[in-house]
Amino acid sequence: MDMQLMTRTGYLASICVAGLIAANIAHAKDASQNFAVDNGGVRDCNHLIASGNPDYPPYLWPADDGSGHLIGAAAEFLQRVGDAAGINIEVVNTGSWGRVQQHMREGGIDMIAGAFFTVPRLEYMDYFYPAFQGTRTVIWTKANIDINYRQWSDLRGLEGLTVINNSFGQEFDSYAVQNLTIREVPSLEQGLMMLDRNRGEYLIYEEFPGKAFAAREKIDDIRSYDIAVSEESLYLTMSHKSPCNTGAMRGRIAQALFKLVGDGVMDEMLEASIARWSTGTN
Repeated sequence: MDMQLMTRTGYLASICVAGLIAANIAHAKDASQNFAVDNGGVRDCNHLIASGNPDYPPYLWPADDGSGHLIGAAAEFLQRVGDAAGINIEVVNTGSWGRVQQHMREGGIDMIAGAFFTVPRLEYMDYFYPAFQGTRTVIWTKANIDINYRQWSDLRGLEGLTVINNSFGQEFDSYAVQNLTIREVPSLEQGLMMLDRNRGEYLIYEEFPGKAFAAREKIDDIRSYDIAVSEESLYLTMSHKSPCNTGAMRGRIAQALFKLVGDGVMDEMLEASIARWSTGTN
């Protein structure tokens, strides 16, 4: 490929990425505007506002009906938890995963519908137990490349990609900071496009969301490796700065969560969300 074509390709890719980011921002809304209050301006804690990673099918993705909500298995599960606890939990799109975490730090939202456990996150949010879903994070490369990945040290000296503010477990995160070169990008779409255009040697992301996005974007010349980087659990969390974060509220949510996890309702929701995402329906 000559330099002019490479430049043109990079320019077009930049336009596509900018469009994807702009679309995500356009769908997002200020969650704090949805906080329910009584006549005295006090929060009504029977109506909670939650958000999550908007680039995370089949767990979460933006509804395209103009409502500003997130849909998917995690959103439906959290709403079911709310129903069982006698609380209305609205799951809204507040922007990128990094922005969602900032909203949690500031108290701009009450809950996150799906987060991995890391020690730094304990500074601004509480985790509900048990986890409601397990996940596998894997390495992705171009289909015609084999980096012979077997363990974390196989990634040393390679240029990696991942989505900004993502965590793949406390142990791997610490190892990566000290030993690996990983560039953070705003979205999974951008990461996949950069990998497809050889602007990174590998991408770290969860197995099924990666497959789902690649299939929908018709990126078919990439591969994932069988050995997982990490296997982590997804948790529901609540902001320390939410005025609704009380012992009584956490107890109601935890009891509802425990029952629904025991009933295995997430399995059914996940299958339905996989079909929903693949057909592009809301």
